[in-house]
Amino acid sequence: MTWLGVWLVGVGLADLVRGGGERPGRERAAVLVGAVAVVLTALLAGLHAPVDLVVLVGSLVALVLWVRWSQQSLTTGTGHVVALASLAGGAVWLVGLSGWASEAGGPLRDWLGWADLPALVAAHGRSTAHVLLVLGLVLANLATGNVVVRLVLVAIGAVRPVERAGTEDETGPQASEQLRGGRLLGPMERVVILGLGLAGQLGAAGLVIAAKGLIRFPELQSKRSDHESVEGVGIDEVTEYFLVGSFVSWLLALGGLVLAG
Repeated sequence: MTWLGVWLVGVGLADLVRGGGERPGRERAAVLVGAVAVVLTALLAGLHAPVDLVVLVGSLVALVLWVRWSQQSLTTGTGHVVALASLAGGAVWLVGLSGWASEAGGPLRDWLGWADLPALVAAHGRSTAHVLLVLGLVLANLATGNVVVRLVLVAIGAVRPVERAGTEDETGPQASEQLRGGRLLGPMERVVILGLGLAGQLGAAGLVIAAKGLIRFPELQSKRSDHESVEGVGIDEVTEYFLVGSFVSWLLALGGLVLAG
């Protein structure tokens, strides 16, 4: 899983640069930051054997494809499957080659030993590769998770793509405008679930999931009108936006927990 962690660090930083896909025009900067992060992280972890160079090239290609195709999908509203497949394909490719990766070490391992971070290393008895994977998952859950959630919501029509959001035919409110805070709460929620899960507090992670539904339900009910609409948007559309977005977000956090476990 060493290279998967390295790649996720680059992907997470790239998506942070482009604001979770909501800042069109920053694709080149995002790719540059992500690629530099992958290369530097690999060097710091001592991954410079010939086979590592092959995996490095593959990871950079997967990074570029993900940023390009996901942004295109968010902008035009098409190509969701291809965009999501590029992310999943990159992860599968790196997991499949994980057995060939060199042992993570280098300056990063030396620094971890010097810094004595028990929460990351000693408490779990894991290697430097595990620290890289956890770091990559945290970064990916911050911004990449928002991109994945938004891709799914655009695919089902719960959120309009960028090109249609400002057109004359699409001037009405969106469901996302009725439940504010989701783009901030989502990353926080995923990181909390991941952190609690890694700490062995699965019950507490379940409480976080339950709490979100309890908090949002009164908000939905308070905005329901006699015409079954929420400020110009059908109550069913808002409910669909909330449920689909939440479940996708939870699955990403739980999936990361499985990988890090």
